[in-house]
Amino acid sequence: MTRSRPGRCGIMIREIYIVRHPLSVCVPVNHKVTLSVRAEGSCLLNYQWFTDDDKEVPDGTQPDLTIRAVKTQLYVCRVNDQFCNCVFSKWVKVKVWDIDKSGLPVHWQGKLHIAVNPKPQTIRRGRQLTLSCVAFGIPAPEYQWYRNGLALLNMTGDTLQIDCATAAHAGSYLCSVTNKLEEIWTKAVDVDVALTATDKVALLIGNLNYSNHPSLMAPIMDVHELANLLQQLGFRVVSLLDLTREEMLAAIEKFIQLLDTGVYGLFYYAGHGYECAGRNYLVAVDAPQPYRPENCVCVQRVMHNMQQKQTALSVTLLDTCRKWYNQDRIPSVIMPLKPFGNTVYGYGTCEDAEAFEVQEGVKSTGIFTKYLNKHILLSDKVTHVLEKVSEDLGRDPLVTGKQAVEIKHTLKEPRSLADPVRTSGHTKELHLRDVCWRQANEIPRKKRLRFLCGVEVEVSFSALFSNVLVAFATVKTVGPRTQDCTVALSSIPPMEDIFSGPGRSEEMDSLLFNNSNNPDCSLRICALQKLKESLIIKVDLHYTHTVSKLRQTESQHLDTGRPLVASCKLYRGGSQAEIVKKHEGASAQSVGNISGSKLTVAGPRQPFTRKAECTAKVAVTRSNEPEENDETEL
Repeated sequence: MTRSRPGRCGIMIREIYIVRHPLSVCVPVNHKVTLSVRAEGSCLLNYQWFTDDDKEVPDGTQPDLTIRAVKTQLYVCRVNDQFCNCVFSKWVKVKVWDIDKSGLPVHWQGKLHIAVNPKPQTIRRGRQLTLSCVAFGIPAPEYQWYRNGLALLNMTGDTLQIDCATAAHAGSYLCSVTNKLEEIWTKAVDVDVALTATDKVALLIGNLNYSNHPSLMAPIMDVHELANLLQQLGFRVVSLLDLTREEMLAAIEKFIQLLDTGVYGLFYYAGHGYECAGRNYLVAVDAPQPYRPENCVCVQRVMHNMQQKQTALSVTLLDTCRKWYNQDRIPSVIMPLKPFGNTVYGYGTCEDAEAFEVQEGVKSTGIFTKYLNKHILLSDKVTHVLEKVSEDLGRDPLVTGKQAVEIKHTLKEPRSLADPVRTSGHTKELHLRDVCWRQANEIPRKKRLRFLCGVEVEVSFSALFSNVLVAFATVKTVGPRTQDCTVALSSIPPMEDIFSGPGRSEEMDSLLFNNSNNPDCSLRICALQKLKESLIIKVDLHYTHTVSKLRQTESQHLDTGRPLVASCKLYRGGSQAEIVKKHEGASAQSVGNISGSKLTVAGPRQPFTRKAECTAKVAVTRSNEPEENDETEL
């Protein structure tokens, strides 16, 4: 509809009316574009196109403006007549993308075309989520983003941006691209919002050399392999072997101190255990025969203390037996624990059942831990990982009907052991944990010793566990008058070697030779948690003098301080003499070639229980059952 107004001479003159405005476009760089405007008036109309910087477009005096699009710019057209009537069109944008246009048809005429699809992403919680879509079209495309099939409010640009992503923002995303002529869709992409930890710490305990109960084989390899896998997942790991009850409690106390809000904490135990009065107990290596609950460590106490720290994730994994000694008492429950959530319990066996270890070749392994190590690197939700472990164990014919994994949890979020660590905002707490962890994992530095005879011996160190140190000695330079040089290592004070028993040397070979370059001599120093003074490495060099032909010996002492967990002072009783007396004849001595015998605890692929039983079984006696007490610690 047109309107009229009186002219200067009383003649009614129609105003200018734009019947078709120009349309915005989105094109690749250097594409030829035509903008068009259509207007009506009472007389001849004049046109002038302008850019957004108020400059006239050269030669832009026609209804159709053809340009070579070089950069994104706004355009408007002024329409006027000889009677000084003037009207402007709507502003339009020529959007220019300087991107790869190899997928664009050669003679593209403006049909909608998606040049860049959004890409799947995995981002940390709290970080920015950005998805982009680029489409060419004449008229210009409009966008609408969708998540899980639902349109997202106010998400109508070519870029979707969420500043602080949460678990609720995970899902399948796609974008609808439309203009007045057609509609097309991007490919659907998955966005995972990874939960994060402020830190990840793990305590692994393996008990195998029991003073009054059958010894085990598998905890050596179980703890060693699991520690390596957890380190790949970003955990700070402390791994300990053969702890007394007091040492276990001290180690757990140190571990609990490292937990805090936002931290992932994992506690693992392999060794003898049992269940009594609805509680699970871990048997220390010094537990008497018969033992009582006060001689062991209560699992529920550990769980309770971990939950009190309100960690982002608390995981307890037990590869131990859970045989009931009093069938009239209640089964194990977690009801006394507060419902903080994000707590997972993975039991290697179900209630009133045993857990088994098996020998495969020269390697011994707990069956539960065998399958745990197989799946633990997965980025799945931690309960899903344990379900895979349960399924594999359930298919193992060695333990069919004997052992079944039990999983309990109060997870509120899909937490994974593979979740990344995000330290921002927690630098002080992280520094304190870093100091504590480094203290328990500090290894003596490599040292080159020069003897009077001119021989040089290099002494280096490696940690198999946080309380097991291995020293290596290698003759690097031979003196001018020496030949047939050999070197021997010993420790002051002498420390027990828990790996010197029958059948264990072959397993230790695989660990030692992975950590050394064929040294001339090695020394295993175990039970460092009992060390109360500096550890001295005595290096004895034996050689033949080329002139006198006599065999001679020179010695040097190397002070290593308190390496590894020795610096944490886990001991609470006992003396250094007890360490030597406990395993008389098994004190640390250097070995030139590490060798050993076959495993005798169990035959190949035959399961061996982790239930602590009497060495000599008597039909009517129950001497190994723990006596009842009135423990009410929870």
